[in-house]
Amino acid sequence: MFRTAPRTAAPLLAGAVVVGVVVAGAALIAGSQAPLSPTSRRQEPTAAAHTPTLTAAAAASPALPGEPITLGEGDLLTGVPGEGPLTSDQLDAWLADPANHRPLDARLPLGLAAGQGAIQGLDNNPLTRAKIELGRQLYFDPRLSSDASVSCASCHTPDLGYAADTRFGVGIEGLEGSRNSPTAFNRILSARQFWDGRAATLEEQAVGPIANPIEMGSTHEACAQCVAGVAGYQRQFDALFPDGVTIDNIGRALASFERAVVTGTAPWDYHDALRAFQRNFAEDLEYLEEDDPELYEQYQRLQQQAAAHPLSESARRGGELFFAERSGCTQCHVGANFSDELYHNLGVGLDQEDEDKVDEDIDWGRYVVTKQDADRGAFKTPTLRNVDQTAPYMHDGSQATLAEVIEWYDQGGHPNPFLSDKIKPLKLTKQEKADLVAFMKSLTGPLPKVETGRLPK
Repeated sequence: MFRTAPRTAAPLLAGAVVVGVVVAGAALIAGSQAPLSPTSRRQEPTAAAHTPTLTAAAAASPALPGEPITLGEGDLLTGVPGEGPLTSDQLDAWLADPANHRPLDARLPLGLAAGQGAIQGLDNNPLTRAKIELGRQLYFDPRLSSDASVSCASCHTPDLGYAADTRFGVGIEGLEGSRNSPTAFNRILSARQFWDGRAATLEEQAVGPIANPIEMGSTHEACAQCVAGVAGYQRQFDALFPDGVTIDNIGRALASFERAVVTGTAPWDYHDALRAFQRNFAEDLEYLEEDDPELYEQYQRLQQQAAAHPLSESARRGGELFFAERSGCTQCHVGANFSDELYHNLGVGLDQEDEDKVDEDIDWGRYVVTKQDADRGAFKTPTLRNVDQTAPYMHDGSQATLAEVIEWYDQGGHPNPFLSDKIKPLKLTKQEKADLVAFMKSLTGPLPKVETGRLPK
């Protein structure tokens, strides 16, 4: 018996209280690029014109119970077993296995698990192993671009945190966009996509870069024809979708793969889970072994995990400051993915001082979508998970390091008539700035193993 009534278990991750989001604009290739201006010689197609509806697969066997699976772990992204280009025999054997068509009951790892209820898109596009694998192949296949030189992975590279180390996204013929490539991981917790949120779904976003002339430079029609011309793709689409190869089904497959790309548990998550447990059972810890051996084993496990993933004292201090009201960080970087999924003007890229003389050459972000003055210069809050891997930062890639980002916030952003009222000078000490950087680095968890080759001929 507990000496005192135990309190309701605190979520294993206070970071749940603040686990950030990603850049909404993350996903396919340079889903990061801004829409082309009206004066451009070529226009970007409207993403909303390709909002897919669910026609999907009786092949997904919705009657079967979902297979519980924790994303970010195991072999989900390692492809069809074998080596070299995918053969017809390998694909036929893969597609013949009913387990690959069974819906997946997706769970998130410790840390992100606090956002389980915020998972997006699975009602209309259930995950299956076969659909994720098809999306994986398409994601790494440069044949989706007009000259077969650029794939989604060109701007969202696994080795670079599913982002790019260039300031702007780079597409076909070396054409450069005007926005930084956002990360493509943890998209399962994000509804609207792109830095400006112009795509309502991940499926919609996934096909946008294909038809953007400075990204993949193709058309949706040409892309679907190209994919249908690859026998290995045709047999997979026929098995997974009643209507075979369409641009909407290409979007569904790509979105399935991207939703399966999530960050693993970070050192901060282990620390936070242990701290939550200790806080919740503070008055009972010394009696746990005797009164509740099972709960005591859980406590020991948390201690072991935290010890195996130690935090520096600087990171601990940074975490305290991050969650403190004084820093204001959690006004935007909140939730399991450390993002409110909203749009804010930080003054980045803005030299506009006079509200009566609005410079339309400026990238006004969310305003271009909503036409609301309150959204001028506002861009989506990016996730802070694995942020140490995704430099450079901000929607325009103007900040090279996390230290520069902290300096930007410390100074209160760049003054402009539309600056968010959440942005104020912080007046941090040198040590506090270093501590915040250390904290953000402690949010880096392992990324799932992924096969980047093995495409159908």
